[in-house]
Amino acid sequence: MTAKILVSACLMGHAVRYDGASKPLSHPAIDRWRNEGRLVTICPEMSAGMPVPRPPAEIASGQAGSDVLAGRARVVEKSGRDVTDEFVRAAENTLSLALETGCRFALLIDGSPSCGSGFIYDGSFSGARQSGMGVTAALLRQNGIEIYSDGEIDRLVARAG
Repeated sequence: MTAKILVSACLMGHAVRYDGASKPLSHPAIDRWRNEGRLVTICPEMSAGMPVPRPPAEIASGQAGSDVLAGRARVVEKSGRDVTDEFVRAAENTLSLALETGCRFALLIDGSPSCGSGFIYDGSFSGARQSGMGVTAALLRQNGIEIYSDGEIDRLVARAG
């Protein structure tokens, strides 16, 4: 059996981003994988009960998802409200779904404090980016799931078929 691919719901055209938008990813492989029944779609934040729209959130103090998982960093909304518990629950829900459905790969939207894999924002809400992973991406990787950003779909195609 060919491995399944977990994919960020916003990349599949679902309006689930913090601002109520989507970021649909158009690529022939997406259509093929959908037709083959290989895609498993989730929005981590929505799985944890977070609303759409919701205030923007970033991992504080230039930290990354692995720091959040280790209890060394927090995820905060622009207002300063701590949403770390929601983001950790979102990551755990996503990992459970990936394991239950046999996903070996994940295609996640970059920049998100959940799904970012190449870059995330630095916690200053200034638009400044830094290398790093979001909370969900970090937990998936820690559990052996290969992570690819929306900008790396060709690499995923080469790896997953």
